Amino acid sequence: MSSKSRKRPTPLQTKTNGIEQDPTHHLTGPFLPQTPLDAPTPRSASPSFSTAWAAKQASRSAWVRWAVDPAASFKLLLLPIVLYLNWELVAPYVEPGISNPFAGLFLLKGRVPGSPPEDPRYQKSWWDLAFLAYYVVFFSFVRETLAAKVSRPLAKYFGLKRESKIDRFAEQAYAVFYFMISGTWGYLVMSHLPTYWYNTNEFWLDYPHWDMRPDLKRYYLMQFSYWLQQLVVLVLGLEKPRKDYLELVIHHFVTLWLVGWSYLINLTYIGNAVYMSMDIPDSFLAFSKILNYIQWDTAKIYAFVVFYAIWTYFRHYLNLVILWSVWYELPNVPEWTKKWSWEEGVYLVSWMRYQVFIPLLLLQFINIFWYYLMTKILYRGIKSLVSPTPEKVGDDRSDEEDEGDDDDDTSNKKDD
Repeated sequence: MSSKSRKRPTPLQTKTNGIEQDPTHHLTGPFLPQTPLDAPTPRSASPSFSTAWAAKQASRSAWVRWAVDPAASFKLLLLPIVLYLNWELVAPYVEPGISNPFAGLFLLKGRVPGSPPEDPRYQKSWWDLAFLAYYVVFFSFVRETLAAKVSRPLAKYFGLKRESKIDRFAEQAYAVFYFMISGTWGYLVMSHLPTYWYNTNEFWLDYPHWDMRPDLKRYYLMQFSYWLQQLVVLVLGLEKPRKDYLELVIHHFVTLWLVGWSYLINLTYIGNAVYMSMDIPDSFLAFSKILNYIQWDTAKIYAFVVFYAIWTYFRHYLNLVILWSVWYELPNVPEWTKKWSWEEGVYLVSWMRYQVFIPLLLLQFINIFWYYLMTKILYRGIKSLVSPTPEKVGDDRSDEEDEGDDDDDTSNKKDD
């Protein structure tokens, strides 16, 4: 066949062709077969990159050291608590009745006046900004402490030697930890709301939902803090950059925009439903990646099958249910709320329907693209489980998710 008669690939094919074999892609890379520890001549890191990265980490400014040093973040977390306790002990003897000015740094503020003690309600408050800042530091402390005390030792226990893979193992362990807790928390919050289980018409009835239960407000602000911390890590370069760095930054910005915007315009009921549909499958995804890093090949395939089913239900079926609700049930909001009024807390003007629908639809398109990649991974995994091939055992395409990014080239050569 002549070269002129060959079918040229479409632009989309050119962009995505081979992506499921790309070791640097944040989704598919971790599921590529890992090089056995005794495999011959695996790739080593670029010495210039490793040295530059180590130097950059060592020269961190004190202004951002809290994000990578658990001791520094712990001191920042402890200071408001000490000030709060001192005020509680001293203020009654100096000026009784004055509220503690340090409480809003780590405790909820904005209690709705007159809400009963048995059913307290909270509204938005400027103190929410201080709460967010405090828990950004909190998540940095949790992430780095978990990595140092649990994840990295566990990775070495399972035989991982390359620094880059140990770091990625720690990242996925943190993801399992966070998304397991946040997914469970989101479920518990929804169980106390009229929207349980995805009773979508309740997203809009009795809008605006500005007077929140304390667990709903705390859940929302903690979600916001988590994603802020993740964005800080990426933007400040506090971890080794991935090949899809720009895409991850954009993803975090969009997520923060969705969390913040839905909080500001009092769409917290649908927000809770969206976040739960995202968090629960993400915990199973991270767990599958961990099994792949430690080369539990059979277990990772079964785990991925479970994850695939959960992802299908939460990220596709439930997201389509939410999209249907936005398009067809949003007009059920009370007529008086179909205007933009900051004083009354209502914002559902006519164009808001599209403003809510379009970002969720774009998110679904991304999910469908990932679904395509995961389906190919699943097919490859089941095929290897049913009829394993010699290539699967001896595959030495990559010893890490990120190409050439180990910390210490000397230690890599020793491990190899």
